[in-house]
Amino acid sequence: MIHFFQVTKRYPGGQTALDRVSFEIARGQFVFLTGASGAGKTSLLRLIFREDVPDEGQILVNGRNVSSIPPSKIPYLRRTIGVVFQDFRLIPRKTVFENVTYLPRILGSDSKSQKKLAYAALRRVGLAHRGNAFPLELSGGEQQRVAIARALINEPEILIADEPTGNLDPDLSWEILRLFLEVNLRGTTVLLATHDRDMIQRVGRRVLTLDAGRLVNDQEFPGTDPPSLEVPPATGPDTAEADAEPVESETP
Repeated sequence: MIHFFQVTKRYPGGQTALDRVSFEIARGQFVFLTGASGAGKTSLLRLIFREDVPDEGQILVNGRNVSSIPPSKIPYLRRTIGVVFQDFRLIPRKTVFENVTYLPRILGSDSKSQKKLAYAALRRVGLAHRGNAFPLELSGGEQQRVAIARALINEPEILIADEPTGNLDPDLSWEILRLFLEVNLRGTTVLLATHDRDMIQRVGRRVLTLDAGRLVNDQEFPGTDPPSLEVPPATGPDTAEADAEPVESETP
């Protein structure tokens, strides 16, 4: 699903963000990416969804060399990848519903389909009742759940998260992590960047460790306190209950 072959990324000024990194992530895996601040985690994630390109090496996502994808085809790649950022990146003047339906809207989905998709995605993260709220009316944990719903609304094959619990307290962090683990149970490949080693040890799973741009460890951990999980319902226009759609609010 995701293959890195001797990937190197340098930035202007000579800084090496990634140095000959190689690994493979199979379809359906849940993988943690860890390392100190500045180790190269964000740079690696940006390469996967073609926000950036490597200076050396090759990256394959679903069998396609992402560096050789023409600009006009990059949106098609990104439709298969959901991305969750530490700072949420919600549009403040748009409602939760409008933030979550951003991708279906630009893809041309009709209003009815957008409502059903939004309800299903928000229900998965426990916020179906907050569709008309604005981001600043939500707690940090709720904003992050909205960001996750937005990333999941198009049923991506791959879900990437860059320090999604970095700004949250321990209880909220655990709640958000459970969402990612449950998404993975449905078959979505998940790559989650974090510096929280305690969380990783509790949960277990495969861990890729970066140090100064180099992949220094690739190890499977059993987990000291893995959570019990339930497979969440699918997100899609046919999964939302016909009588429980969110009300779309109009904003200028």
